Amino acid sequence: MQVSLSSSTGSAVSSTAASDIAKLQKQLMSLVDELKSVATSDMDAKAKKEKVKLLQAQIQMVQAQISAIQRARQQAQQEVQSRKAEAASAQRRATERQTASPGSQLDTFA
Repeated sequence: MQVSLSSSTGSAVSSTAASDIAKLQKQLMSLVDELKSVATSDMDAKAKKEKVKLLQAQIQMVQAQISAIQRARQQAQQEVQSRKAEAASAQRRATERQTASPGSQLDTFA
């Protein structure tokens, strides 16, 4: 029953990742809105330049976090699929051995 455990673990990881990505996307949109507002603000040019630079760096960090979570989620899903395939293969081999065994026995009492 390790397969069902792996499947539920994969689902939990995927669900958590989706929640984290949603939060980060919300944060990303907020940063983009703030970046847009800098253009119309009454800051001096040097302050605007520094603010834009800071916001762009924050945006890049959030985008990198989103990408990392997506990669981790994809890897977890691939691991679950691999475990399912391995379990199915093992089950198939066990079934083949069980069905092959009775035919290979000779009746020595006849």
